[in-house]
Amino acid sequence: MVNITNILISGIAISSLYALVAIGFTLIFGVGGVFNLAHGALLALGGFTSYFISFRYGLSPILGLVGAVVVTGLVGGVLYLQVIEPVEDNTVAVLILTLLAGFLIQFGFGIFVTKQTISIPQIAPGSVSIAGTGIQNNTIFVFVSSVVLMAGLFVLVERTDIGKAIIAMSMSEKGASLVGIDQRRMKLYTWMLAAMFAGFAGVLLTSYQTGQWNMGLQPLLLSFTIVVLGGLGSIKGSIIAAYLIGFVETITTSVVSSQLTGVVPLSLLIVILLVRPQGLFGRGVDTDV
Repeated sequence: MVNITNILISGIAISSLYALVAIGFTLIFGVGGVFNLAHGALLALGGFTSYFISFRYGLSPILGLVGAVVVTGLVGGVLYLQVIEPVEDNTVAVLILTLLAGFLIQFGFGIFVTKQTISIPQIAPGSVSIAGTGIQNNTIFVFVSSVVLMAGLFVLVERTDIGKAIIAMSMSEKGASLVGIDQRRMKLYTWMLAAMFAGFAGVLLTSYQTGQWNMGLQPLLLSFTIVVLGGLGSIKGSIIAAYLIGFVETITTSVVSSQLTGVVPLSLLIVILLVRPQGLFGRGVDTDV
């Protein structure tokens, strides 16, 4: 018998996780107009960093989460300055280099760390009972932290000078330059912020499920699907698309078959592209937040 409460809880948790996974991918495209194919590897980097800090060294899972965010943010900055900036006007070169960087990062984990499945301690251990249904505190943490981070992103974009500069650049780099915005600095901030989101999502993904050296591939495909479905460059569209995919997938796998995991996002993508090719909220490089 299908438990509606469990479906609702699972849908909220996985949708929130999907939204975090895709946000960084959306930010990079919104500002630079390119797909960062190393995005999945940055999620893996977050998961493995937390694994080293909280599992191998026995420190607090919270420290593992903070360390993962810091490390991925720094790697994102280095990736932009050393790899992307020299060729950022060449979209094909950016795609190839980010793809190669992603492969190198993940194969590095497989060669020098482990090819075995990894797990990290739950950030919020224990459980509570709501309406007679047991809910893990870690699931609640996934939802609450995702909502807080997404709300913080909206505040950053709409209420701060950095956010307004990012919006201006996503609309027109030439126009942003004419009003004195430092494009290099804003792009660096965007790549670092996107990487930090990826690192945070990678920790939650590893804590909520498990992780392995090539764990970035599925989140990368998922991010691409969410971003295209929601509308290229639209933060709001990506969040709505993440929740749409998360709930439809949860219902489908719970009611029909668990083997359909991963099929739902691609199926929804095909349908939306046939009906509305620009996505739910897209207008090319959308600046709608």
